[in-house]
Amino acid sequence: MKFKMGEFFCGPGGMALGARLSGTKKSDNSAYSITPTWATDYDLDTCTTYSENIHDQCLKDNDHVILDDVRQLNIQNLESCDGFAFGFPCNDFSIVGKTKGLNGIYGPLYRLGVEYLKIHQPMWFVAENVGGLSSSNEGKAFVKILTALKNAGYTITPHLYKFEKYGIPQARHRIIIVGIRNDLDVKFNVPAPSDDEAYKTSKQAITEPLIPDNAHNHTHTIQSSRVIERLKHIAPGENAWSDNIPKHLQLNVNGAKLSNIYKRLDPNRPAYTVTGSGGGGTHMYHWKENRALTNRERARLQTFPDNFIFHGSKESVRKQIGMAVPPEGAKKIFEAILDTFAGNDYSYIESNITTYATEVSSLVTYQNEEDISI
Repeated sequence: MKFKMGEFFCGPGGMALGARLSGTKKSDNSAYSITPTWATDYDLDTCTTYSENIHDQCLKDNDHVILDDVRQLNIQNLESCDGFAFGFPCNDFSIVGKTKGLNGIYGPLYRLGVEYLKIHQPMWFVAENVGGLSSSNEGKAFVKILTALKNAGYTITPHLYKFEKYGIPQARHRIIIVGIRNDLDVKFNVPAPSDDEAYKTSKQAITEPLIPDNAHNHTHTIQSSRVIERLKHIAPGENAWSDNIPKHLQLNVNGAKLSNIYKRLDPNRPAYTVTGSGGGGTHMYHWKENRALTNRERARLQTFPDNFIFHGSKESVRKQIGMAVPPEGAKKIFEAILDTFAGNDYSYIESNITTYATEVSSLVTYQNEEDISI
């Protein structure tokens, strides 16, 4: 079985690469795989990166990557696929932002993915967003989204994945919802974390093997003398609020003190979450060298291979890497989907979402998402 997959909000291709790398075999030795067939995003650099790494051809010659605002697409005319992925924008659900949820600009965009599901009825889907989704709009946004996905004709399995438990060298926590079409006689289960309790560390990811000096996207940031001097007083795993920083190098900040400001990696632990931002001391900083990480090092923490080349300015690349789904994390979820359809046994755990989202039990009481007022 070769599943064709379409994708909304594709980003640089973390989800697609994970899908392409996944695979399994049935007991009769027949192969199950996923082929990313088409995708769409509104950013030129992002689409160029996706096009040249996932489909191995330039954007100008490739009609499989649609450069457009998804709100302007005719969803009815899009190609029907066996599987569908959409990491709908997280800006309004992130606890770092203003948490407007469904009242924001980006929050309602999940409905476009639901529209594709209703029209084209793929066999399965994978939807991804930040952990803050479950608490946005007092928990009602999450219930509303789950209700819409369920009513599109799918049995859904939401779960808060802690990717560091799946061998990803980064503490990245994301809600991923897998849906299987109701008429199919298969049941998806959340794949169990790795049996190896020794997490992969940030140092292992960045140094094993060493990154060649001429690697793509490996340009070092030129740090100011003041930043270098400040970093000298910050120990691995610590940040700009360390008591060891002399007063003249301390930051003059009122209110909340973000923990990732000038924060060094702890070489003995997975990295903290890679984000798309980079200003104000949020680039992520090396545990030993007095500098910010390069984009290639950040890509290593996101499990992109070194031959995956990002296109655009250094700032654009940083954003693409931070917004992506770690390919190796996505691969584990897609392989569980393939094993599900192949009828293979695999280790699994119960979904943790009922304890994580306090109002998810309300899902059964709503017949339509419109019944849930925000």
